[in-house]
Amino acid sequence: MMESLLIANRGEIARRIVRTARMLGIRTIAVYSEADAGLPFVREADEAIAIGPPPARESYLSEARILEAARKTGAAAIHPGYGFLSENAEFAEAVEKAGIVWVGAPAAAIRAMGLKDAAKELMQAAGVPVTPGYLGPDQSEARLAAEADAIGYPVLIKAVAGGGGKGMRRVDRAQDFAELLASCRREAAASFGDDRVLIERYIANPRHIEVQVFADKSGNCVHLFERDCSLQRRHQKVIEEAPAPGLDPATRAAICDAAVKAAKAVNYVGAGTIEFIADASSGLHADRIWFMEMNTRLQVEHPVTEAITGEDLVLWQLKVASGEPLPKSQGEIAVNGWAFEARLYAENPAAGYLPSTGRLEHLKLPTFVRVDSGVDEGDEITAFYDPMIAKIIAHGPNREAALSKLAAACAGIEVWPVRSNAGLLARIATDPDFRAARIDTGFLDRHGESLVASKPDETVVDRAATALSKGTDGDPWSAITGFRIAATSDSRVRVRIDGHLHWGRAHSDLEAKTIEIDEATVLFDAGNAWSIGLPLAREIEANHGVGDGAILSPMPGLVISVDVAEGDPVAKGDRLLTVEAMKMEHSLRAPFDGIVGKLQVSPGVRVSENQLVASVMKGEE
Repeated sequence: MMESLLIANRGEIARRIVRTARMLGIRTIAVYSEADAGLPFVREADEAIAIGPPPARESYLSEARILEAARKTGAAAIHPGYGFLSENAEFAEAVEKAGIVWVGAPAAAIRAMGLKDAAKELMQAAGVPVTPGYLGPDQSEARLAAEADAIGYPVLIKAVAGGGGKGMRRVDRAQDFAELLASCRREAAASFGDDRVLIERYIANPRHIEVQVFADKSGNCVHLFERDCSLQRRHQKVIEEAPAPGLDPATRAAICDAAVKAAKAVNYVGAGTIEFIADASSGLHADRIWFMEMNTRLQVEHPVTEAITGEDLVLWQLKVASGEPLPKSQGEIAVNGWAFEARLYAENPAAGYLPSTGRLEHLKLPTFVRVDSGVDEGDEITAFYDPMIAKIIAHGPNREAALSKLAAACAGIEVWPVRSNAGLLARIATDPDFRAARIDTGFLDRHGESLVASKPDETVVDRAATALSKGTDGDPWSAITGFRIAATSDSRVRVRIDGHLHWGRAHSDLEAKTIEIDEATVLFDAGNAWSIGLPLAREIEANHGVGDGAILSPMPGLVISVDVAEGDPVAKGDRLLTVEAMKMEHSLRAPFDGIVGKLQVSPGVRVSENQLVASVMKGEE
């Protein structure tokens, strides 16, 4: 076993690797950018060394700086985690050339699986089923169109060097093929420097199923069963589970055997994932599941596999990299129960999933499930890296029990003032279709509106009214609810929630969890966080008798233009002003026909999320 290990990554995966390495008595070395100097993984490693400024290309993606850090600290091995340099064949070779143990896939395997067309040809030769399509060298429009006709529409055009959902177009009709091919090629050239494409059958109800494989340097290879990663948004995974629901033993055996066959075809070593796409339109069947690609690294969702098998995959990686055989044979690996992983992100689903940055002034994560997090309360979420706050992993004896545990865990999450998707995760976990495993990769596209709390429901408004009504000690003169002489009191309360005014009712028996942070009162409910308070004078003026005419900034940013003046008539949809945040411009528009009221900002002013920036008043009826 190596004596020291440099972790060429950050955040939760760096902390995860430190935990296992420490258990094995290995000295750990963290590398960090200037933006990450105060994060937990830096403190928890035995040694830490700065490698550059915040941009990843000048720090975590700098091969030279990481190798120099390894030289300075005498690191015996380098673990790349996932992302960054984990699937960089040139870096893997450079590490080994420097006499350092590489805790990752062999460079040859990374290269073999790096291009989609070459990987599929290799899999075909190895007897692994691949999606019907065309992978040939003739890239002429005529040949590609002819192949699409032969496959049958709809088809999918995919960049050979693609990834992350880029360089991909669905084509439903032959007459649209040429236009979409040209569009796909332009995007592929711009994103990957390679405009070659392949053509595949389009799967109408796709499930994304992947198999965890592991191989040692002696040629032994096993699988640790499958995961279902179908719940995605824009090709990015949101919730994963293991095992895959609806997979019968025969079909499971078929795809797991195919995964092992795929790994052996490239003489694989270490942890890897074979990804399959399944046509789930009539259930899962072995002849309707095809190889898609291989990820030559540890996956973000590896904890669900650890949960159902009881194995530590990082420990397996370190043992295999040290030349030891696999810890267990195939017959010794079994499935125990069910597990889910939900990715908690710093983003605002109600505002089109805009990223949310800032200091985590308040952070409460569940304690009754496994939580892998890269940050603690008080840490900063920056715009430089992945916006993940934590991974919430729930395990139970069966799917229903594990899912109920996940729902409770996500509903109890509290994050402020950074926005998060905790409420979305909690709603997904209680959605009837998801609980019944009626899922495919289009699930969130179909259910999105019902899963996102874009505005507070009646219960939230009443909880806010109840919380704001407390503390008056029964004194009618200081109470915020109304009272009438010789009549029942009026329990209605006018409250402000995230800058909008609502009428709620205070209930003495209604629970309402609130905290005070920087003079703000925050109500937590089912994973969502709401800023609550009594109406401000300017909000009452903006809303007086006309409904909600307050214009709020959806994010912190810079006002770059104001396009109207006070008193101007505007029509619904007219642009009022523009706010820029994280290199994106967002236009704020009139919610209805009316007159511009008070403008609260001017160009060059910085605004916070939900800050009142203008108001629109309805004209005379």
